Amino acid sequence: MSRHISTKLLMSTALTVCLAAAAQADTIRFWTTEEQPERLAKQQEMAEQFKASNGVTVEVIPVSESDLGTRATAAFAAGDLPDVIYHTLQYALPWAEAGILDTEAATEIVQELGEKTFAPGAVAMADFNGETASVPVDGWTQMVVYRKDLFEANELEAPNSFDNVLAALEKLHNPPEMYGFVAATKVDENFMSQVLEHVFLANGVSPVGPDGFQPLDEAATTEVLNFYKAISKASPPGELYWKQSRELYFAGQAAMIIWSPFILDELAGLRDSAPPTINDDPTSGELASLTGIVTNFSGPSNPDGAAWGDVRYFGITSDADTDAAMDFVKFAMDDGYTQTLSIAPEGKFPVRRGTLENASAFSDAWSKLPVGVDRKAPLGDLYEQAMIDEIVGGLDVAKRWGVTEGQLSLASKMINSQAINRVVRQYIDDEIDAAAAVAAMNDELSKIQ
Repeated sequence: MSRHISTKLLMSTALTVCLAAAAQADTIRFWTTEEQPERLAKQQEMAEQFKASNGVTVEVIPVSESDLGTRATAAFAAGDLPDVIYHTLQYALPWAEAGILDTEAATEIVQELGEKTFAPGAVAMADFNGETASVPVDGWTQMVVYRKDLFEANELEAPNSFDNVLAALEKLHNPPEMYGFVAATKVDENFMSQVLEHVFLANGVSPVGPDGFQPLDEAATTEVLNFYKAISKASPPGELYWKQSRELYFAGQAAMIIWSPFILDELAGLRDSAPPTINDDPTSGELASLTGIVTNFSGPSNPDGAAWGDVRYFGITSDADTDAAMDFVKFAMDDGYTQTLSIAPEGKFPVRRGTLENASAFSDAWSKLPVGVDRKAPLGDLYEQAMIDEIVGGLDVAKRWGVTEGQLSLASKMINSQAINRVVRQYIDDEIDAAAAVAAMNDELSKIQ
């Protein structure tokens, strides 16, 4: 064999070895917005578990949620994206459109794990031209929190519709001992924006369509306005937001509020900074035992209802070592999924309920994870199974303005402008009528680009 041929063979063999080594990286980078020390520690623990099973090191890199968009854009431009990014819903479709995400890899993971094991709403919100932009990880839905004991005593249906809420107000509103509701009325608080979007979604009303702004339907929006005025009139006077709604409910002076699931551990007396005051024991679980929740909420123009949902995703990037990144995400959504949820169980509902073999494996494991700050207890010990099922089930029908239309960015600008808050406040204060309110909202929203 000539020296020339031998050299070529050696070079070819060396190249093959290099390519084989490159096929599976020794280290991948994972950006996460869960940057609090105790949450980082849990993610690092999961990374170590993955390394033990796969031999791949995961570098867990904290990134502030407020910086995530600009950092990802800069890294994409430099060809230096991490392999996996834990990100909010707002980035899923824009990043897929921009080429930052490997949608084919995410779709393959969802299909391999079993799409039917995921909450349909969480998958639908990441739909990108028939693929799944990113893998849904966890989420939560806003809830109508209500005094189940008072509803049962007065033979009232659960407040899962406008009509049922209004019927409950008739029976339960008796101020100052008991307010029927504590509605958000403080215009410059994001809480009011979130609650209003929930109520608009419940009645099937949205200010965006596939081409951008779409005028609010006058009839359906009037139903929303009338409902919101009714719950506001059954609320205490003043500028109300999350603080007053929690305080009044905890004091036993409110029959219904709208809140996030982050209230669940506080409601059960597990957080000293926000104790229930319905009795003399700030650690009591009495109020939790008297409480019911509703996630899917409907209006007369949308009998199927909706749940306002916030979902987080694992995005595999276009710069990733694809095989290693996919293996990590599959691990985090399967063998390591309970560890993933344990980072903050009260706000991380399982979007993957179970496996193809055991449909409720992860929901069951999640309900046993301890929640709380000053004291700890599993949600399954604090609340009945029917309530746990309702909490998790909200993600089946989770929605947000602009997601399915590809207009989440525009919808977010509309929400952040607080134009809807301002006009709704004028209406509930009897300064304008419903027709004028719808016209004013359409006028202001149409100017937002």
